[in-house]
Amino acid sequence: MDFARDFSTIPPQVEELAKRSVENSQIDPALYAKYNVKRGLRDRDGKGVLTGLTEISEVWGHQVIDGVDTEIDGILRYRGYNVEDLIAGFPKNNNFSFEEVIYLLLFGELPTEEQFTEFKELLAGYRTLPIHFVRDIIMKAPSKDMMNTLARSVLTLYSYDQHSDDGSPENVLRQCLELIALFPQLSIYGYQTYRYYHDGDSFFIHPPLEEYSTAENILHMLRMDSQFSPLEAKVLDMALVLHAEHGGGNNSTFTTHVVTSSGTDTYSSTAASLGSLKGPRHGGANIKVVKQMEELKSEVKDWTDDDEIAAYLNRLLNRDAFDKAGLIYGLGHAIYTKSDPRARMLKQFVRELSAEKGRTDEFELYERIERIGPGLITAKRNTQKSVCANVDFYSGFVYEMLGIPKELFTPIFSIARIAGWSAHRMEELINNGKIIRPAYMGVQPDCEYVSLARRK
Repeated sequence: MDFARDFSTIPPQVEELAKRSVENSQIDPALYAKYNVKRGLRDRDGKGVLTGLTEISEVWGHQVIDGVDTEIDGILRYRGYNVEDLIAGFPKNNNFSFEEVIYLLLFGELPTEEQFTEFKELLAGYRTLPIHFVRDIIMKAPSKDMMNTLARSVLTLYSYDQHSDDGSPENVLRQCLELIALFPQLSIYGYQTYRYYHDGDSFFIHPPLEEYSTAENILHMLRMDSQFSPLEAKVLDMALVLHAEHGGGNNSTFTTHVVTSSGTDTYSSTAASLGSLKGPRHGGANIKVVKQMEELKSEVKDWTDDDEIAAYLNRLLNRDAFDKAGLIYGLGHAIYTKSDPRARMLKQFVRELSAEKGRTDEFELYERIERIGPGLITAKRNTQKSVCANVDFYSGFVYEMLGIPKELFTPIFSIARIAGWSAHRMEELINNGKIIRPAYMGVQPDCEYVSLARRK
């Protein structure tokens, strides 16, 4: 077979070999309990296994009160600051807030006015891709998935960096700041290339504007006419703030720590975290919510009828609707039970934006699902554990109202989260921790070697 001409084809022999791989790779689930394996680095009760320390953020969904583990309204802190307090204070400064959060996460303190002005100028100065990078890299071999396009661009930037492997704090910080500044361009230019080559749409590239914030530049570069309302930019800015960081234990940030601990370069570390975030169990979850909602809106005739909504949600739980996974996407979280602070805060802005967009009826539908769904889930699972809406429940709706295509939902997440990844990479390097190497136990029975001629 000519594999060069059939690169993506799965030949019959590979299908057979795959079956053999599946047959010979099954591990008895009982062994995980027998050997007390923390599968997924989680205890049996679902709590994460403590594997590291961080000063960058804290995530709380439970609290021990009078000796009893008690569900609480979720708390998220950036460098000791409650995110709710930060968001409440940001409008008073009349600034876009994401850049201030980047500063806080990286340097552990809120900037003065002078420091903030200098920092914004520094980021603006880094919003310049190497000469011909768009033509030579982004526009060639466009991928159907923007996260892969973004990862390829990040890895290629290694070749343009004369100090790519220098792990000194000042050089790594420079690399991190450059990537933070360039992620919007890499993402949106990749999408513009995709829509030109795959969808046959017009191709246009707007350079970022020095005076614009990250949120403003995203909307400016994405839209052909570069026009957006102040509320649109503010809501996107808040979404970036709320997605910037979420503790050291989430999958992509833990990846940052693991890969950084090996001593590798910034570009490899960032690309690895991007690969993690791409997964539908992580950064890709908001796409699932939007697609699920599309089906729900077509199936439920009366969006104000609680009984009709509940009937469809039960179909989801009974694996009779959408992807038949038995899930209501957007409801439930590994840590938060009573409430997700990110969802609580984002909801305020969603309400305002839906009014501006004339989509209040859809927002009210989301509210009804948020109210009805948790009770159905707890009844189905026969558990007393509370269930709440997570940030993905509303973020996809926000991006949709902003005219952001689904292909960019997860890249937008990465534009925010690279702030946290960068802070965690710096923290791992500065504290010079050991290489992260958890133990795995081999459970394959011993085998005796048989020569090739004697095998059957």
